[in-house]
Amino acid sequence: MFGLFGKIFKAVKFTVGVIIWCMLFLFVGYIMLCVAFPFKHGDIIEKCSEKYGLEPEFICAVINAESRFNEDVQSEKGATGLMQIMPDTAQWAVKQMGYENFDFRDINKPDVNIEIGCWVLDFLLKQFNGNEELAAAAYNAGIGNVKKWLGSMDYSYNGESLHSIPYGETQRYVRKIDLYTKVYRIILETDLYEIKII
Repeated sequence: MFGLFGKIFKAVKFTVGVIIWCMLFLFVGYIMLCVAFPFKHGDIIEKCSEKYGLEPEFICAVINAESRFNEDVQSEKGATGLMQIMPDTAQWAVKQMGYENFDFRDINKPDVNIEIGCWVLDFLLKQFNGNEELAAAAYNAGIGNVKKWLGSMDYSYNGESLHSIPYGETQRYVRKIDLYTKVYRIILETDLYEIKII
């Protein structure tokens, strides 16, 4: 009799232990996901995704790759803000967007930076027939370089997509954007970040 209770107790103890370890594993995994794939300014991202017809997960991927959602970061080359916009690009973009008397001191404000970055992404997507890989490559290396690569059999067999990217940094960037977009798609579709821990 006591032997049976002992076996049941051991089985229950083992099961509880497994459940605790699984919960701990899931919690640690969730924390690591939040660190690797932060998410902020959801309202601005949603607004800009609707305005420019962009996938919100694509915007998140670019922001994470560019700044890891740090709005105060500035690169050695002078790119600034969440979407790491170069001063020349910002000047050109705001003119095309119809802004009058634009104050460049506002460039690091999340709403301003994300909107300009999204306008640029939309422009690039239109240049490349909605191809996110080419738009990401152009965001990193410049539209002129991507058009040049598309015109070379060394990098493009059909002039519409790239089978090879000569810049290692851009190649890694494009792969990163593709991966990040897939991860953010899961995060946004499942409302995984409804628990606010960031």
